[in-house]
This record gives sequence, C-alpha cells and structure tokens, in this order.
Amino acid sequence: MKSDRKKTSEIGKVEKALNLKPEENLEVFSKEKQEEFAAKKEKHKHVAQKFECIDKSNYKEYVYNKSPKSSHFKNMFWAFLIGGLICVIGQALIELFVYLNMPKDEASVLASSVLVALAAIFTGFGIYDLLGRFAGAGSTVPITGFSNAIVAPALEFRCEGMIYGLGAKMFLVAGPVIVNGVAISVLIALLTLLFTGGG
Repeated sequence: MKSDRKKTSEIGKVEKALNLKPEENLEVFSKEKQEEFAAKKEKHKHVAQKFECIDKSNYKEYVYNKSPKSSHFKNMFWAFLIGGLICVIGQALIELFVYLNMPKDEASVLASSVLVALAAIFTGFGIYDLLGRFAGAGSTVPITGFSNAIVAPALEFRCEGMIYGLGAKMFLVAGPVIVNGVAISVLIALLTLLFTGGG
C-alpha cells in the first residue's frame, strides 16, 4: 500500500515535469510526448553529470541553471503598469476629495491613508501578495508597499505572541526604511537651516 502511494507520487512528479494533462496516461505516450520526455531526460542527465560535484568553481553556474528564468521586459512592463495604476488610483482619490470641498493638503493626506488601509486589508486577505508576485516592483510603490511591509511580517509572526511576535517583528522589513528616512530628514533639515537660515 505504501509502495503504491510512493509509486503514484513519483508518477505525479514525472507527469508534472512533462506537463501532462490529468486524462493522459504515462504509459500511453504519443510519439511527440516520447520525444519530449527523451529530450528532457537527456537534458537533466547532462546537467546531473555536469554538476555531479558542486564546489566554489561551478556553484554560480549551478544556481543559474536551477533558477527560474524570467523576461526583464515583461517584468518592467507589469511593474510600470501596476505601479502606475496604484498612483492613478491615489490621484483619483485626491481629486474626489477635492471635489467634495476638501482642501488639497487634507485630501492628499486622506488619499494616502485610504491607500495604506486598502493595502493592509488586501495583505490580510492574501490579495496583495498575489499582486506582488505578478507586478513585482510595481507593488512596492512607497505608500502601499510600505503598508504591506508592515502588515505581512505582523501576520507571519503573530503566532509567536503580541510582544515577541507582533511587536518585535512588525517592523522587521520597514524598520530600516523608517530609521534611514528619519535620519536623512533630520540631516536635510539641518543642512537647510545651516545654508538658508531656515528661510
């Protein structure tokens, strides 16, 4: 029984590697599938022989061979599109609040708050993580990306308790950003005061 399950599991792995549909049977291959299987087998055999012994000289090449390949242009396109869309939503919120007779400064603050709240809620439901996998850098637009960087670790470490989990790990990713942001802001303020007299 156990060996049957193991055999089924191994067959499932091979089917997944060959991208077989559920209705297709491993034992009844079309000629094209047999050729595809032979080509993949040969490729894996070649890679296995090449990296039989991994050391400092071939480790980088091994990692390159194992890493999933992606298109830079495709990634840049989706990052630009999704990042731009988030910014457009932010601007639309500002325009809406201004239209509702709110001063522009207050409208900007409220629009930022809405974006932060939405990103936190979407992170909680796992939607923002899916967006991040799809959009890449486009999902790290400062406002929403910062919200995600705080909420995601808080959710991940909540099982460790309110103090050591939530409290300690919430700013794990965002902490350096806050520290460096505050430090640089103070430095710029001091330089402005020094060179312009605060005017």
